[in-house]
Amino acid sequence: MIELIPAIDLIDGKCVRLTKGDYNQKMVYNEDPVAQAKEFELMGFKRLHIVDLDGAKSKHIVNDPILRAITSQTSLKVDFGGGIKTEADIEKAFNAGASMVTVGSIAVTHPDLFLSWLDKYGAERLILGADVRNGKISINGWREDSEEALIPFLQKYVEHGVRNVLCTEISKDGTLQGPATELYKAVMEIFPQLHLIASGGVASTEDIKQLEADGIPAVVFGKAWYEGRISTTVCQEINTSQQPVKVMPHGLAKRIIPCLDVRDGETVKGTNFINLRSAGDPVELAHIYSEAGADELVFLDITASVEGRKTFTSMVERVAHEINIPFTVGGGIEELSDVSRLLSAGADKISINSAALRNPSLINEITEQYGSQVCVVAIDARNDADGWHCYVKGGRERTEKGLFDWAREVAQRGAGEILFTSMDHDGVKLGFANDALTRLAAEVSIPVIASGGAGNMKHFRDAFTIGHADAALAASVFHFGEIPIPKLKQYLRSEGINVRI
Repeated sequence: MIELIPAIDLIDGKCVRLTKGDYNQKMVYNEDPVAQAKEFELMGFKRLHIVDLDGAKSKHIVNDPILRAITSQTSLKVDFGGGIKTEADIEKAFNAGASMVTVGSIAVTHPDLFLSWLDKYGAERLILGADVRNGKISINGWREDSEEALIPFLQKYVEHGVRNVLCTEISKDGTLQGPATELYKAVMEIFPQLHLIASGGVASTEDIKQLEADGIPAVVFGKAWYEGRISTTVCQEINTSQQPVKVMPHGLAKRIIPCLDVRDGETVKGTNFINLRSAGDPVELAHIYSEAGADELVFLDITASVEGRKTFTSMVERVAHEINIPFTVGGGIEELSDVSRLLSAGADKISINSAALRNPSLINEITEQYGSQVCVVAIDARNDADGWHCYVKGGRERTEKGLFDWAREVAQRGAGEILFTSMDHDGVKLGFANDALTRLAAEVSIPVIASGGAGNMKHFRDAFTIGHADAALAASVFHFGEIPIPKLKQYLRSEGINVRI
């Protein structure tokens, strides 16, 4: 099924549409963009495309307060573009709740800078904006044309790992004359691995059906929706339909993350957070997983928060020298100096759990200092008789904080991801807590990592298709060779789930 992405273009805080990018041909369709976003959510849409046209014109983000209002009041996953010129702009967008950021002009004018962002934030969080006029890429809110031809422009970035591309044919945008279907087909023939988002010219439901028939993974539409040209019934059918099992995967890639629980420099694994047994040297395992195709790693010093010890900086340094994939370190992180020490040692992200519950403002401090992408908030929770509750100190102590209330607060405070572990499921290998995952995915706008319960490959599939998790984390099934990562990824691909091979 094609992914349907409604659009909100913002000028002066209002939902507008331009014609061919001309700011003088502006039509206001709704003066309340938050209400419009809520309407899209009620229609069953899961994702929203927001363009800060004021930002594109001013060359810096302007409408981030509206972005924050939309992400805090809906469960829509928002990709945000317009005015992204600096890393501070990216951070501002992520801090305001964007799940992805679209970067266009900078990829033309400062390619090295764009590549550094791609390396820092990852291909799953950046969309390459390719706005085309007369076969050449346009920049700065479509007010300037470059000498970059579309295909060579895409080629150089695909070679560096870009997977998400928003392609807009400017001559079609806002005209209701139909999309540039042949252009999109040509791009997909050359780059079949892309999650290409077609934009511009959609005038009817039939246009969407034709794009789907031509194998275009996703489409953005605005004016046609606002003017009632797109069937709400068809959209609801597409939004609620189940994706067939045997399909070519597209969309954001799901991540497979081995977790290494470290005690006294040794990897251990238990059941329900107790009965620990040795699983090997963490640095050696990290190297093996990196070579096997793991997308990321997580290292948790599982006794640090109880015994007051600091995560072993020397181990982090050794891991950083051994692998070339992102890794997160958690355990015993109490203050900004801990974060600085671990990042300096080579960690890409840090995970906080007990400390965040004791001092929620620590989340704000970390994200303001280092950016949302650095801060992963781990939530250990158990479904007690009175509902899901958060636990601290390695699962030893219950708090009165409810799982879902805390998850929403974590997202609002700017955390980049949530690592949710169901203590009831941990180590028992009967599957992830999919009911809780489904609710988390609906209630927070940031990625959710599923943890606790993996026993076979089907469990991973269910975490993605039923639980709507963005990533799945496991330990013993990887450590003891029960599920080889390459075989797991091949299986998930065969089930229509997009994973990196």
